[in-house]
Amino acid sequence: MKNESSLAFNVFNYGIQLAFTLMCVFPFYYIFIYSVSDPQQALKGVLLLPKGFTLVNYTHIFRLDNMLNSFVVSVLRTVIGCALTIACSSWFAYAVTKNELYFRKTIYRFLVVTMYFNAGLIPWYITMKELGLKNNFLLYVLPGAVVAYYVVLLKTFIEQLPPALEESATIDGAGHAAIFARVIFPLSMPIVATIAVFASVGQWNTWTDNYFLVSSDRLQTLQLILYNYLTDAQQIVNSSNLQDLNRGLATKISPESIRITITMVVTIPVMLVYPFLQRYFVKGIMLGAIKG
Repeated sequence: MKNESSLAFNVFNYGIQLAFTLMCVFPFYYIFIYSVSDPQQALKGVLLLPKGFTLVNYTHIFRLDNMLNSFVVSVLRTVIGCALTIACSSWFAYAVTKNELYFRKTIYRFLVVTMYFNAGLIPWYITMKELGLKNNFLLYVLPGAVVAYYVVLLKTFIEQLPPALEESATIDGAGHAAIFARVIFPLSMPIVATIAVFASVGQWNTWTDNYFLVSSDRLQTLQLILYNYLTDAQQIVNSSNLQDLNRGLATKISPESIRITITMVVTIPVMLVYPFLQRYFVKGIMLGAIKG
């Protein structure tokens, strides 16, 4: 009787987990199969398999103006911004754990306050402009060099490391910089990987700074370019269909297929990066949240 109850519970438990997994995965799968379906056939509905497999939607998207340059800018922004955030936030977190730092508690509390209070859009715009970051690539990476939430996670993780590690390094003559680079940072890889996921996804998806402070075409990010195309999907369809008609091509795209394909293009890089960092991500969140 006990075995039957246990079996029934396991079946029910796995069934619920499978249902939730499908609920999370299916939207991404639907976007993918829609984006590789024939635009006209997809208008009639797509469920489990693509209808009339084609890459014409992606061909039209990557044929749009400034796509390659904006993709490069977004990749550079994500890689450089993520690396700078990890370096600066982790060093700041290590610094505020040291008693030798004057007013370290005040500095840390002031940083935490910034998580709850924001000056607003206008002061932010004026500050960025006065710092010379308008139409400047540094706008994408410098403001996020130190993030309060990441510092909290890193500081909590670092404080859980055995003090004997630093003491032995100090006895060997290592200074704070050497201890951080050779001892603390390598041991903090789980929480660093967690922050890398947050920072890279945040950098990849952000477009508002580009919208307000960048007018140069060579600094446009992929997200803003695609956002503009997303709102002008009908115009893209009309232009693309006219070009295809002149070339003698029969396939016609639709506004819905353009919107779905744009969504997929923006989502693919994040979906490719996350699986490689997932095991560190879960471990880092758990370890970094034990103490406040």
